[in-house]
Amino acid sequence: MEASDVEIRRSLRRRRTVTAFRENGRVVVCLPSRLSKAEERRWVQVMLDRLAAQERRRRPSDDELLSRARELSRRYLDGRATPSSVRWSSAQRARWGSCTPSDGSIRLSDRLRGLPTWVTDYVLVHELAHLLVSDHGPAFWDLVGRYPRTERARGFLDGYSHAAGRPSDSDGDTDDESDVDSVADDLVTGETGAAD
Repeated sequence: MEASDVEIRRSLRRRRTVTAFRENGRVVVCLPSRLSKAEERRWVQVMLDRLAAQERRRRPSDDELLSRARELSRRYLDGRATPSSVRWSSAQRARWGSCTPSDGSIRLSDRLRGLPTWVTDYVLVHELAHLLVSDHGPAFWDLVGRYPRTERARGFLDGYSHAAGRPSDSDGDTDDESDVDSVADDLVTGETGAAD
């Protein structure tokens, strides 16, 4: 990252803490005003490294997604859901995820990248459950409910969709005609979709 991509904000009120976050395509590092230039350089580098590590955790590779899905299946579904592949998809505009039970493939929307890990984990558990149960009936929700943050993640996704100006129904059942058509198409192709 270039120095022009980093904004330093010094504060007289900030005494001991240093924070970093992204804002409008730049990294903002907030520092106490008393730090020397050498301390500033050191803390900026520390915070850039921490931010990069945090972002890597929130943006796992396809292989890392597959590994995470297998771990979640083991932890919450007794290892019964065995995905053959898990990958990011830019084609997932109306859903957070989808799967094809016949070949065990799972796709997650690129829109999940950068969201909290526990939200992505929920979508993975949702799709893993579809490898075992194709509909959104009680047996399906019993499986998904084993993930302890299910309700919190569904609420997060609903709020996130609302803030983005998109309609959302986190269980995948909607009255919107275009969504009904896509659900019907998915049943024909053997795919199931997760919440949006």
